[in-house]
Amino acid sequence: METEKLRVYDEHGNPQGIETRQAVHEQGLWHETFHCWMVGRRNNRDTVYLQLRSEAKKDFPGLFDITAAGHLLADETVEDGVREVKEELGLEVDFDKLILLGMVKDQMEIPGFIDNERCHCFLSPMPNNNDLRFELQLEEVSGMGEVDFEALADLFAGKEEEVEIDGFIATLDGHSPFKKRIGLKEIVPHSSSYLEKIIYLIRQELNK
Repeated sequence: METEKLRVYDEHGNPQGIETRQAVHEQGLWHETFHCWMVGRRNNRDTVYLQLRSEAKKDFPGLFDITAAGHLLADETVEDGVREVKEELGLEVDFDKLILLGMVKDQMEIPGFIDNERCHCFLSPMPNNNDLRFELQLEEVSGMGEVDFEALADLFAGKEEEVEIDGFIATLDGHSPFKKRIGLKEIVPHSSSYLEKIIYLIRQELNK
């Protein structure tokens, strides 16, 4: 995976060439990603689905993350990003039915890992929560959880320390349900500016 070829850009989106994924994260090169936030309704409240990353993942194993997300390879378009939804979650999603939220920058740096992303963000309404049948790619995703949208917004804004998440862990025999409270340390880190912007954009769509 570290040898995957990604197209790199300057901060303003001007193409600068192609590099390996490893080089992109070692040098902090700007690259593009696809983010799909799935939302539903439960008890007359808007909810957001978070995936639980597999413990086998190199980066941020065992943490909750965006419903489906991934790097756009050098030969891919934004439309090709829907493959992440199919591969990771086993759901067929029509790109034309996704709601475009826009391009949101996300920057993060930890020892040995510099991430400068231009994120193509989309919203996928999933109103029939009980009809969802996730078929997870277990080497990538080990479970799914559902959280109240406004509670998640308060967590991201620092107004709350924890949020309740209700979901399941995939097992060899099926699904093992869970309900617990998690804080930011259980969620893949994103820049505060990204989280603030994505909550604003999602809320705008949900309030239409």
